[in-house]
Amino acid sequence: MAEIVAIKRSTPEGPVWSSLEKGVLRIVLANPPANALSIETMAALQARLDGARDDKAVRVILLAAQGKVFCAGHDLKEMTAHRSDADRGRAFFELTMSRCSALMQSIVRHPKPVIAEVDGLATAAGLQLVASCDLAIATDQAAFCTPGINIGLFCSTPMVALSRNVSRKQAMEMLLTGETIDATTARDFGLVNRVVPREYLNHIVGKYAQTIVSKSSSTLKIGKEAFYAQAEMGLVEAYDHAARVMVENMLASDAEEGIGAFLDKRQPEWKGE
Repeated sequence: MAEIVAIKRSTPEGPVWSSLEKGVLRIVLANPPANALSIETMAALQARLDGARDDKAVRVILLAAQGKVFCAGHDLKEMTAHRSDADRGRAFFELTMSRCSALMQSIVRHPKPVIAEVDGLATAAGLQLVASCDLAIATDQAAFCTPGINIGLFCSTPMVALSRNVSRKQAMEMLLTGETIDATTARDFGLVNRVVPREYLNHIVGKYAQTIVSKSSSTLKIGKEAFYAQAEMGLVEAYDHAARVMVENMLASDAEEGIGAFLDKRQPEWKGE
């Protein structure tokens, strides 16, 4: 893998910070101790993801957090405050779930690979955030849970992302018990890719990011889109779809360049086309 690059932080402002260095956009949840997904935080995170879609300088997105909690999920204090509304909070609850669902889907449908860098506790919608990313690297201090069952609120929306990462039995174990699993168990379940010591987290994530940065951006976009599309199809439909994608991919300029470079035993020069 490529060497790690130094990531420069932007000036702290609001609940989400971001910085860009050598093709890697680092987005940081910066509202500890909970880094909760309030309406403000979700809007700020969504804005940065949206801004990166067509930004050619952004090749890979890292999602990290400050403090001991990666993300504790929805802001329950914010939601509870709206129980005094005339509709007992229904409109605000619907807004919160709608914004969250759109946010998670935008990560899955984003043309750039998104990597979660987890060093802390990810619960409920925080776990949903990790599960929605394409890759997830966690420290051995990280932990995960869907604890809604403990407070009379089943983690139904986190369930969507969770059940698309782990087996049904493992998903139901987490959802029905609300118990916390450690990083090693999360890796065994398939929720995260790797577990590393805290002191190596930035190094390992940086190497993953720079390896991906070195690939054709157009091919990454094609591949990520095809992966999630075929995952929702039956076997025959999935193969038909993947075959069509392969044909179109073969006709792309970067595929022609990449194959030519391989045959000529040289490094490819990507154009992102």
